[in-house]
Amino acid sequence: MAVDGKWNVKIKTPMGEQGGTLELKADGAALTGTMSGNMGAVTIENGSVEGDAVKWAAKVTSPMPLTLEFDGKVEGDSISGNVKLGAFGTSTFSGTRA
Repeated sequence: MAVDGKWNVKIKTPMGEQGGTLELKADGAALTGTMSGNMGAVTIENGSVEGDAVKWAAKVTSPMPLTLEFDGKVEGDSISGNVKLGAFGTSTFSGTRA
């Protein structure tokens, strides 16, 4: 699957741009993996793949408990889309294959 692998990602947040890595693996329509950065590493949840569209959630605890909900697209060696930042609204994320 085109989404499989390691990605260097940046998320725009109210506290500035946050960088990290994302490791994704598709199994049919299911998407699994981990997201890591300054907040530590978390397992992604509720992941799905449909064509080039990807969705997943990640529960982070630092700097505060928050569920990030990602909705994006893979285009070649790029991934980008929107991310819901819990009560802090919606922002964007982007990344490139590592």
